[in-house]
Amino acid sequence: MSVKNHAKHTMGSRRFGRVNWLGLATLIERECRRFLAIPTQTVLAPLVTAGLFLMIFSIAFGESRGEVMGVPFVTFLAPGLMAMSVIQNAFANTSSSLMSAKVMGNIVDTLMPPLSGAELAAGYLLGGVGRGLLIACVLMAAIWLVLGQGLTHPLAALGFVFLGSLFMGALGLLAAMHAKKFDQMAALTNFVVTPLAFLSGTFYSVTALPPMLEAVTRANPIFYVIDGMRWSVLGQSDSSPILAATVLVCATLLLTILVWLGFRSGYRLKP
Repeated sequence: MSVKNHAKHTMGSRRFGRVNWLGLATLIERECRRFLAIPTQTVLAPLVTAGLFLMIFSIAFGESRGEVMGVPFVTFLAPGLMAMSVIQNAFANTSSSLMSAKVMGNIVDTLMPPLSGAELAAGYLLGGVGRGLLIACVLMAAIWLVLGQGLTHPLAALGFVFLGSLFMGALGLLAAMHAKKFDQMAALTNFVVTPLAFLSGTFYSVTALPPMLEAVTRANPIFYVIDGMRWSVLGQSDSSPILAATVLVCATLLLTILVWLGFRSGYRLKP
């Protein structure tokens, strides 16, 4: 073997192979253990919040609101509230984990092991997806028990929960990479993420909006998480589920590439 080929072979190989499966599994396990250790915050809190929203809207509107998309208003709200809880928790899982590690200075414990940028991104993101899936299962069970509404398209629901969690998990990592302090992270959450989540069609059908506001809402990727989940549960939506899935796949792929590049270059990560 020539010196050039030997060097190329040496640089292209790692002790753990092309993928460090053990390291990746350990990182995913760590990220899942983080939220499983505090079930009152990660499971009970979203359930209570969604229940309060449903109760308040039910009391405020009662029967006067009428049906939306052929179902009672409270039933119309339920899938959107579930999707919003899922994406908020996926965002919180990745952003809090990376931000805490940066501020407390133990980010080196994550960067020092032989994990590539892609493996770091996958570990954090799959932890966020795990939390999103757990929240989705708990809230879907509650919706079925309280409202008697099951899933019309179960596989589509799983797909939209996965894509929504992945999208918001990647957004959480990008926000945590950019922020240097907790108050910067809070500003990004309060002035960017929360408005996008609430102005995404969770509480209304976008067809009821003026044309300009409807166009703005349809430009919000989170709208397609909400709308896709509503179609999966009710079989009704404001947009085509194929369009929703396409937009989410493209947006998620873009953010995931940015996260990979951030971990690969160490953007605002290295102390």
